[in-house]
Amino acid sequence: MNQPERISNRTSITVLMLALVAATLIAGCTSQPQQPQSMRDPEADFSAYKTFGWYREASADATGQPVSIVESNIRAAIKADLTQKGYQEAPAGTAPDLLVDYETARAETVKSNPVRIGVGVGSWGSSGGGSVGVSSAGARNVSEGTLVVHVIDSKRKAEVWQGRASRELGKGGAEPAVVQSAVADTLRDFPARAGVQP
Repeated sequence: MNQPERISNRTSITVLMLALVAATLIAGCTSQPQQPQSMRDPEADFSAYKTFGWYREASADATGQPVSIVESNIRAAIKADLTQKGYQEAPAGTAPDLLVDYETARAETVKSNPVRIGVGVGSWGSSGGGSVGVSSAGARNVSEGTLVVHVIDSKRKAEVWQGRASRELGKGGAEPAVVQSAVADTLRDFPARAGVQP
């Protein structure tokens, strides 16, 4: 083996080792987003539920404030998700099997940025080269929104399911796409009716 081939092999091994170390460091430094959570009443028979309605009507705001665009988007996304899972919104004047309620919260939090490591490999002719770049960890203020959905058995007057999801809100706040994504995650584990593929 001549000298240029030995240098090239050593460089390749060194770069491979640096890449493995970088991957290990990155895996240890990244923070996982909070996963959606849900709880279900084990005694609830979801096969018996067919219709849903709202625990609070949109116009029944105790403060007298008009319904916001975000509230309308949340209701529309919940309705679409439940309909896709095989439930129907109860006609006006009828008692639904399930009552749906939700709450939202917004909080300012500090999010840490992990250490980032980049590995580069290059060669020209018979010589090889490698480089490693590292960015330092940092922190930034972010606005995080949380959505909690409560589903209540209207006859038993008992909560039978609850789901929760959080989202980082961008500069535009709770955009419709963010709302739809949050609702989909919140209701991800909500049982679909038999024979329905959500």
